[in-house]
Parts: sequence; structure tokens; C-alpha cells
Amino acid sequence: MEQRFYKYHGAGNDFVIVDGRTEAFDASRERVAALCHRRTGIGADGLMILENDPHAQFRMRYFNADGGEATMCGNGGRCIALLAHHLGIGGTHKTFSGIDGLHEVDILSDDGIEGSVRLGMIDVREVTVEPDHCFLDTGSPHYVEFVGDVRTTDVTGRGGAIRRSAAFAARGGTNVNFVQILGEGHIRLRTFERGVEDETLACGTGATAAAIATAVRTAAACRRYRVEAEGGTLFVEFRSADLLSFDRITLTGPARKVFEGVTGSFF
Repeated sequence: MEQRFYKYHGAGNDFVIVDGRTEAFDASRERVAALCHRRTGIGADGLMILENDPHAQFRMRYFNADGGEATMCGNGGRCIALLAHHLGIGGTHKTFSGIDGLHEVDILSDDGIEGSVRLGMIDVREVTVEPDHCFLDTGSPHYVEFVGDVRTTDVTGRGGAIRRSAAFAARGGTNVNFVQILGEGHIRLRTFERGVEDETLACGTGATAAAIATAVRTAAACRRYRVEAEGGTLFVEFRSADLLSFDRITLTGPARKVFEGVTGSFF
């Protein structure tokens, strides 16, 4: 069955998006994985469906590249909001629902192809601090480890081992982030994402987790972080009085339409 799709990316984190408001979409694990396959499909880190929602302007459903329906994706949220804008849904300020609740989003700029998008993230009420890492949930679970140089870190090997370790089995595994502190309010990040089972060029919930973990680790007064991911630069801001809980968290960065098309009968 043919169906129109859109491909967007946010700092290199790329997604297939389907408008499911008027036409049902078969989101079977096999079909989603086929569409996301980089050699025989469209190719993407994940797939999203834009759906109607009675309490918001739209609903975002997110699936990992392996076909499994997943938790929140920050860059995906920014990309689907830009698509909604291109489809004429709402104004420059929008509200949408995700698996983790309601999100507010602002389209800061848009030239019809590329825009800058600020996404409101869920509050973080707890950060677990261990000798060798921090762990927190920013809409998806994240392990954060600080390293001297992320460019020499074995993200795929070490990240994959941590993601599949027994310590996180009860959670269905975890995303794994390696962070290098470059200066006050400035970090470099590489992320191994569960569901993709590989390093991605950027991770929005990972950038959020990395910024918050950096503030906790350094006991810094800084509340705005520039996050250098492999695919581009993201900005994370938040409010916290005690570095124990965090609110008014936002993720800001670029989003871009790559192309649109129609799936063939194979899919």
C-alpha cells in the first residue's frame, strides 16, 4: 500500500514521519524496521506518526529503527513539530502529546525547509549519582559517563555493552552517553542509542541528560549548556535551585526537511 512520508533530521538525527490524521498507518514492527533500514528502506534512526489528539494540536508516536515503539525522542519532537508547522497545524507556539505527556514547542525560525525549534521537556525529579556515572530519565533513560576525550571513546563497543548490561535489564536497557567537558556551559557528546543499537549523530534526550548530569557533577551555577553532538549543536536550558530536581527544561536546535515521497508496494 502506497503512503506519503516525510524525512526530517535534527542535527543529523533522522526520522521518517507519516501523517496519520486521516489515513491509518500499519506500524507493525516489521514494517517500521523495513522503512528505517539504511540499505533497503528509506533509512532513519526512527519513525514517527503524527496523529490527532483531543487535548493537544497533535500526538507524536515514536518507533525506534528496530521497529519497537519507544519512549520520548527530543530531536524527533523538534522535527515532528516542524513538519506540523509545514502542514499548517497551529501557529509558532504549539502543544503536542507524547508517550511521556504534554510538550510545548516554539518554532523560532522557519524558511519552509529548515528551522530552529525549541522543545519543552519533562521535569527531572531525580538524578542517581554513582562513582563512574550518572543515571536519569529525561523522557528516555540515560546513562551518562564523563571522559577525557569523546573522540577516542569506543562508543559502539563500550556503549553497547553498558546498554545490554544486567544493571539496566529491568528497564529494557538504557541509552549511553559519553561526555567531555569543554568549559563552563560547554560540552561535547556522543551517544549510543538503544533501539538503533548504534551511535547516532545526535540525541535530544541524551543532550538534555548530559547537560543536567554535568551541572550535578560540577555543582555549577550554569543553567544553559551548549552541547556539541557529532551532527550539530544543541542548546539545553533548565531551572534548578538545588541540583536535585530540574524543571522548565528546554532543548533547542536545528530541524530540517530532507525530502518527501511515497512508499512503494514493498512497504
